Amino acid sequence: MPLDKYKAKRNFTKTPEPAGSGEMERRAAKKKSELFFCVQKHLASHLHYDFRLEHNGVLLSWAVPKGPSLDPATKRLAMQVEDHPIEYGDFEGVIPEGYGAGIVMLWDRGTWAPEVDDVDAALKKGDLKFSLDGYKLKGSWVLVRTKSPAYAAGRSWLLIKHRDDWSGDVDITEFAPRSVKSDGDLADILAADTPAIWKSNRPAKGGASGAMLNEIIEKAAAIKGGTAGSAAKSAKPASVGKAASSKTVSKKPLRKSKPDRKR
Repeated sequence: MPLDKYKAKRNFTKTPEPAGSGEMERRAAKKKSELFFCVQKHLASHLHYDFRLEHNGVLLSWAVPKGPSLDPATKRLAMQVEDHPIEYGDFEGVIPEGYGAGIVMLWDRGTWAPEVDDVDAALKKGDLKFSLDGYKLKGSWVLVRTKSPAYAAGRSWLLIKHRDDWSGDVDITEFAPRSVKSDGDLADILAADTPAIWKSNRPAKGGASGAMLNEIIEKAAAIKGGTAGSAAKSAKPASVGKAASSKTVSKKPLRKSKPDRKR
């Protein structure tokens, strides 16, 4: 079954992640409308971005350690992981323990369209070209499987932006870091849950990720306790929050939309 690996890794009595519905999977597999995609910013043992494409009733998933890049010259490692249920595409929250423990932000979402006639054949070949129409990611992209001996066979891919009106040298993860669902940052998401959830056994303990989590926990506790006040709000980069606003989404099909030169 497509979601067996996903379910085997999780205890759904302890995680808020969706278990997946067989009926939802069947409906999604049969639908003829636009296909969904999302990117989830996930601070677990390390910060990474989970890139997901709807296909055959599930979300094909890749973990991108450094996040997507709009620069066609930058090839981002993308490690293929287990398929996720369609319902996961709306998930944002805190995973308290177990596999993937940490904070999950819905960083981008929208629709995608294959630029190949046969998606399954392209995946088997290891060369999937597609277009995205999201809040932050748009235009033409490609996933290319590599033959790196450092990783398990077939898992290592590269996510690359094609040169078009939506490519450029802007670091989109820095320019637009906030959630497209809540407009919050990781601290806001944790504050909405339980800032003290990891009194021990924190998901990220050392290095940059550990330091980041410590800072996020402190900020979340201040927000939860009401001591952050307006200071926490003013900490948002002025242009970033708006960049993640739903007002930036193109409602037209991608190939017919015109780029906004003022962005």
